Amino acid sequence: MMQITNDITFRKLAVFTLFMEKGNIARTAEALGISGVSVHRALHSLEEEVRCPLFHHKGRNLVPLPAAHTLLEYVNEITETLARGLEETRRIAGIDQGRLRIGTLYSLTLETIPQLIMGMKLRRPQLELDLTMGSNQILLSMLDEGSLDAVLISLQENDVDRAHLEVLPLFEDDICLAAPASLTLDTSEPADLRKFNRHKFVSLAEGFATYAGFQEAFHIAGFEPDIVMRVNDIFSMLSLVQAGVGLALMPGRMKKVYESDVQLLPLAQPYQMRQRIAIVFARNREHDPNLLALAAEGRMYARRRLAADKA
Repeated sequence: MMQITNDITFRKLAVFTLFMEKGNIARTAEALGISGVSVHRALHSLEEEVRCPLFHHKGRNLVPLPAAHTLLEYVNEITETLARGLEETRRIAGIDQGRLRIGTLYSLTLETIPQLIMGMKLRRPQLELDLTMGSNQILLSMLDEGSLDAVLISLQENDVDRAHLEVLPLFEDDICLAAPASLTLDTSEPADLRKFNRHKFVSLAEGFATYAGFQEAFHIAGFEPDIVMRVNDIFSMLSLVQAGVGLALMPGRMKKVYESDVQLLPLAQPYQMRQRIAIVFARNREHDPNLLALAAEGRMYARRRLAADKA
């Protein structure tokens, strides 16, 4: 069986295919944006590697021999097979298949996610969007195993491997003390957690963005909070605060949900924390058209948030 050498490249086969279509070196060179000499050199090199004549000279042009037409049939077949293979490979990998799988924190479904989805639908009307909600930990794990294409999560400096993951910052949000509106509190100054050591608390479960900050804040306050319940989504936690089951720490963006039933107080300086919300996806997929569209919408959203915060 004849060995296919490294010198038979797809580039040479592409030049050959286009030449067979155009029938002229000058027109082929113009279509490819290269010189006629480069076209002639590629065809001559291919002829040498195939080890049989493909053309004969007629004046200054080349005329394909029957062998060239035979080669063209197989080159077209190879090209079509490769195109199908690449398409199937991308389908298996979930890339650019008319569907984008996004993971998000529950708290971002109030405003951020709806705005991003609306923008994505304008950019790519045929694109289907699958939405998965979960904790930081779960979403990053799903991104790593390939069951999500991108995630919107809260990030600290070393939470992800930036050599392999692309990070697009969206906005920052302060963590506040949440209490039922019925509870009389001194709102003239930020909340000192040490004054709440006799109160009961509700918390998100381990793995959620707010959980680590919750633990750190009370470590600084110097006491172990009395946690009466841990839940797996921030809306359940808000409902428990509203009902008077306990106090909680939560991001300021949640104020809009139960504005008349829950009061949010800024934390005193020792306990102040900020969540940094970002879109995260695999760096080796940064050229995926669907992810490019999501990143573009993310940048626009970030600029709108920044402008609103400054206003």
